[in-house]
Amino acid sequence: MNLLLHTCCAPCSVYCIDSLRKENIEPTVYWYNPNIHPYMEYKARRDCLKEYTKSIEINAIFEEDYGLDEFCKNVSNALNTRCVNYCYPVRLRKTFEYAKQNGFDSVSTTLLYSIYQKHDFIKAYCEKLAKEYGIEFLYRDFRDGFWVGHDKARELGLYMQKYCGCIFSEEMRYYNRNATKPSIPNGYKIPREPRLQVKKIENKDDYIDLLLEADPSKDMIHKYLDDSDVYALKKEDELISIAVILHIDRKTLELKNIVTTEKYRNKGYAKTLLKSLCGNYKQKYDRMLVGTTENNIPFYVKQGFDKYEKTVKNFGEDNYDEKIHNENAIIKNFFIDNYKEEVKDGDLVCTDLIYYSKDLKKK
Repeated sequence: MNLLLHTCCAPCSVYCIDSLRKENIEPTVYWYNPNIHPYMEYKARRDCLKEYTKSIEINAIFEEDYGLDEFCKNVSNALNTRCVNYCYPVRLRKTFEYAKQNGFDSVSTTLLYSIYQKHDFIKAYCEKLAKEYGIEFLYRDFRDGFWVGHDKARELGLYMQKYCGCIFSEEMRYYNRNATKPSIPNGYKIPREPRLQVKKIENKDDYIDLLLEADPSKDMIHKYLDDSDVYALKKEDELISIAVILHIDRKTLELKNIVTTEKYRNKGYAKTLLKSLCGNYKQKYDRMLVGTTENNIPFYVKQGFDKYEKTVKNFGEDNYDEKIHNENAIIKNFFIDNYKEEVKDGDLVCTDLIYYSKDLKKK
């Protein structure tokens, strides 16, 4: 099956793609949504989907058409019926057209996922287009996984929009005029996956083995562990990630260690934990430092960390407790001076410790 999946946004795509892949169906994501306004909202949703599709290694096609002028012309005389008269039809028809012209044999849409959309109309209109274009419409009631997908999208830190898309739905967000009620399937009880929780850990030594996967020296871990706070990201009682936070002074923190259990790696959970901690600490602290290796710099930059410029040379183990927190530090030969064995990060042999800083007050 060569499926083209019309996709309205990253959060709505999460469950749809996951469930299709469980059926051994590998869809191609298709972005065409000229109903999203204003432009910065359009850009936020599009860019989030680009990043997400890249992270899960799925083919994606992006049709760039902001389309505000055309949208306004077509809905201005019938605002109350804009969804069924223009918004759904223009996107779905474009999807079937693209599928026909580019060799796809089936079409579906993430619009079938939301409990807030006009599900029956979308299904019927796609069935009509399928006959018109001679392409299979793959129907799935993705609403069954609405809260599963919703929770996973939040866990991954995806951009979560606050309204459907157009400027009129954005207005309804505040005035709640003729608000659409969720169209939950008859007799269906929505399941909820356990929510993620961040908890402070007291029995720190129980987590040494996991911490060693990010910092391979027990001696180095013990230098900071006793004076630090340790937090765990958990789903019920299942451990996902842990982070170690050292309080430097009244305004400064340092992230000493962050690691995710093997089962949950490369799924955005370290980002989720770090984001939660930064949000909690910003009320009392101004910044968070992190000393890292070259391979991990892109991760911290994406989380809002900036590089320091000052270099500290010949920084040995004897000075670790006193000078590790110097601002703007690249600590030369840190791993050579402080670790008995060669430390590797992937294929990179670690030598220097590079410091980055995040302004916790910055929005």
